[in-house]
Amino acid sequence: MSSAGNNPLPRAGRTLPRASSALPRASSALPWALVTPALGWTLLFFVLPFIAMGFSSLTAHEGGGFTLSNYSQFFTNPSYWQAMVNSLEVTAIVTVVSVLLAYPFAWILAEQVPERWQRLALMLAVLPFWTSYVVRSYSWLLVLAQNGVVNRALTGSGLISEPMHLANTRFATITGFVHFFVMLLTLTIFANLKQLSPSYRKAAADLGAGPVRTFLHVVLPLTLPGIMVGAFLTFVLCIGDYITPQILGGNNELLMPQLVMMQIGRRGDFPLASALSIILMAVVTIAYLACARWLKIERA
Repeated sequence: MSSAGNNPLPRAGRTLPRASSALPRASSALPWALVTPALGWTLLFFVLPFIAMGFSSLTAHEGGGFTLSNYSQFFTNPSYWQAMVNSLEVTAIVTVVSVLLAYPFAWILAEQVPERWQRLALMLAVLPFWTSYVVRSYSWLLVLAQNGVVNRALTGSGLISEPMHLANTRFATITGFVHFFVMLLTLTIFANLKQLSPSYRKAAADLGAGPVRTFLHVVLPLTLPGIMVGAFLTFVLCIGDYITPQILGGNNELLMPQLVMMQIGRRGDFPLASALSIILMAVVTIAYLACARWLKIERA
């Protein structure tokens, strides 16, 4: 029939053209196209500045060739070393206190608050994040001042006769930090508690474990990753923070971020400031390696 001549079916032995040969190439290039902007941003605003800072830390303030004198100053100058010790002490205290306050708060939100009210409770819990960081610090300065809310309440109740010196101290710095980081830790621990299946606690109860043993041997180990993630974020953000110690500490105690800013603002010594910043990053890296086993992302 004449319609057979118009049949597009190929004859025996003829090979069909591979029109989809470019499809695997396009699919393999798609992930790179999606990740390229992030890689470019990281390269431009982190890698390259870090390399420049590394070269700057190896130069002398007055000019000249490469030198390690900027790093040696940190280990030979007692005030520089004490600034690092102060930063580690403040950061450790803030991290521990924040964890101790955030865990019960997250437990109440996850276990005691009804499901329909949990979103509203979380929104109220993260309200401090909606306020400027500088505004929060100055607010705590007013609260802890000699004529602030705390001293007025204590003197008015007769608990103390003279106002206490709370502002411009390490206590004020820690208070400002804890106020912020408790909310951050609450979110990470809350997310971990919500992922915890109730069957674990039921199984522990069937085996004769009481509430305390169930918490210590079942709940706490399973929620430890959430604790460590929040604690590590607290450590990183706290040890590198400049605003809160500057406002609430009142320059009565030197921390590493303040020391770095002093080299830039007062002396214009960018090489020494770069060396101190790299030392601070090395401390953060050590903290990451110490927490790495809990910070791994598990794949399903």
